[in-house]
Amino acid sequence: MRGARVMLVGWLQALAAAFQFLTRIPVPVSFEYTDAHFRRSVVFYPVAGFAIGGIVIAIGMLLERFLPAPIAGIMLVAVWTFLSGGLHLDGLMDTADGLLSHRSKERMLEIMKDSRVGAMGVIVCIFYLLLKIASVISLLQGDGRQWPVLLLSVPVWSRSFLATAIACWPYARREQGLGSLYRSVRGKHAVSSALAAAVLTLGILSACGRWNAPETGLLLLSFACVTFGIGFGIASAVSRKLGGLTGDVYGALNECIELGLLLGITIYAYNGG
Repeated sequence: MRGARVMLVGWLQALAAAFQFLTRIPVPVSFEYTDAHFRRSVVFYPVAGFAIGGIVIAIGMLLERFLPAPIAGIMLVAVWTFLSGGLHLDGLMDTADGLLSHRSKERMLEIMKDSRVGAMGVIVCIFYLLLKIASVISLLQGDGRQWPVLLLSVPVWSRSFLATAIACWPYARREQGLGSLYRSVRGKHAVSSALAAAVLTLGILSACGRWNAPETGLLLLSFACVTFGIGFGIASAVSRKLGGLTGDVYGALNECIELGLLLGITIYAYNGG
């Protein structure tokens, strides 16, 4: 009985760790982090993404009642970004600065570690935010009943792939960094995270009355294919250049997958899906 209680507390702490690391949502608990917490926390990354998506959707449904879509879209993306503290966006900019410098592996890693943002990071960030804002605005201007269902699943799937990235590719830096804390993550944790994303998506579709066996299966397959297609493609390309991945690359992966999914559901909605 005591052992079961200790295990339950450990998993609840891992859930809290996922929220504390990936979001700025207040989780008023404190404990000493261990390898087990970091390892188990990746299973709950889709849950943290679901919380972010839920807040974004709730605010979006409120904003669209009082503001035109362009203004509501910009404000919604701002909220979306601040909910993660800009953690992943910072990783995207640092990764862009390093990889697009076309230097040696060692020099690229040095550039990515530099806290200053370079020209390529700024350029990539601007185009990324413009595409994200435009996609959200397009969804707000479309069918008002379906955009919340589709949008809610985006942060769920983008964060689920982070567990796969951590488990499947080595850490690129020799020295200890934030990403190195997750070296004990294994394939079973990545599979659990992906299954959690699938279960949450099915729950979202069912709760919103969108449960239709053929359509549900197709949407679920589409989310998985886009997520893992973009994720594996980018992670493999980056790993060839750097000899592995870093914490910044994990953030960049999240942002790229989010944008890919957003563009995908925008195309789906625009063409009468």
